[in-house]
Amino acid sequence: MTKRLQQSLVSAIDASPILRVRAGARSDHRFIGIWAVVVNGRVFARSWMHKAGGWYQTFLDDPFGTIQVGDRQVQVRALRVRGTHPRRYRASLRKQIHDAGLHQIRARVSNQAPT
Repeated sequence: MTKRLQQSLVSAIDASPILRVRAGARSDHRFIGIWAVVVNGRVFARSWMHKAGGWYQTFLDDPFGTIQVGDRQVQVRALRVRGTHPRRYRASLRKQIHDAGLHQIRARVSNQAPT
């Protein structure tokens, strides 16, 4: 059974503009900031570049890593959005993740607009 992040941690991630992540337990990656969204109580992050040696590719090779939220560092295992769920469910979840990301971008842009 997959362990879930504590709800207080998920709420802190949701409230934070950036999630700090160190990909791969066996890598020499440093903490970097990425955008993450929370959908249905689960944390999702998307890589737009898929660079060799980047955090996404590192997690594909070694799914264990660490996230940093405030003063806390928590070991995690990254999972891809796939599996035994019906295809329609996965498509719906991907759309929710995409929409949450768009909402996050729009909110950040509107907060940075000159007054």
